[in-house]
Amino acid sequence: MALAGSPGGAGWTWRPVARDALLARAFHSCTELRGRFYLVGGLPAGGATEPSGDTVVFDPAGGQAVRLGARGGPRRSHHDAAPVGGRWLCVVGGWDGSRRVATVAALDTERGAWEAWSAAPGSRPPAGLSSHTCTRVSDRELRVAGREGGTRTQRRYGNVYTLRLDPGARTYSYKEEGCHTASRSGHCAALLQTPGPRPGHQLLLFGGCNSAEPEVAGQWSHGKLGEEPPAAPHLREQLARLVSTGQGSRQGPRGLRHHSCSVVGPFAVLFGGETLTRARDTICNDLYIYDTRLLLRGSTSPAQTKG
Repeated sequence: MALAGSPGGAGWTWRPVARDALLARAFHSCTELRGRFYLVGGLPAGGATEPSGDTVVFDPAGGQAVRLGARGGPRRSHHDAAPVGGRWLCVVGGWDGSRRVATVAALDTERGAWEAWSAAPGSRPPAGLSSHTCTRVSDRELRVAGREGGTRTQRRYGNVYTLRLDPGARTYSYKEEGCHTASRSGHCAALLQTPGPRPGHQLLLFGGCNSAEPEVAGQWSHGKLGEEPPAAPHLREQLARLVSTGQGSRQGPRGLRHHSCSVVGPFAVLFGGETLTRARDTICNDLYIYDTRLLLRGSTSPAQTKG
């Protein structure tokens, strides 16, 4: 789907950009790499318990989805993935049909082949991961956040790990960070710039528990992370105009999970998902915009606008 609207911020509507049976799945990962979207695994139908092992590549320019012919793809659902080095798609953790895992599988997009990377000496992996987030903070480093555990036990709080990757050696290494978060499963993560004359970055977690407040899962001072060029300047302008027409709230959505999150400049855009404040498995159609710019105006916390 694509969100479009007039320059004045009014009249925004959803329009479909692709309809294909290959795209029909849930609890999968969807990652942009080299201008194409890679959909990995997931559950292919309602009530399914066995995750898919296929990979579908969607080209937004041509509007075409094709199944990747590479063999050895991981059977995963409730996992996450991140691009590494402009070449590899790294799939982290998830449910393999019988247990939660914390392993890393990498798709070499240049060769069109899957590789099973191995844990480096000294790695301290979690017992297992599912419905977690995996956020790229540098070309060799990811920040993993979420509740972990095996099939019989799970911790009641969220763990935060730094995952370092070595594409040359085909290895990975986990290091547990000292901070914990509220129990998080099905949350989303947004790496946002902090305001000020020397802006840094912070990783915020939204949803996945009853709290309406985002939690910080990592902070980096000015210059620690590589600066990314402004993404989608036209959409950023449209979001700014849309936010200016609404009334913001200091309280965010409570009990949201399995929703999407897109970062556009100073905005984190949250859409859809389940809400724990209603009957179980109730799917909502709400859109929230988290605006970090208000910190520049002396506010103690950014406002959230509901669309």
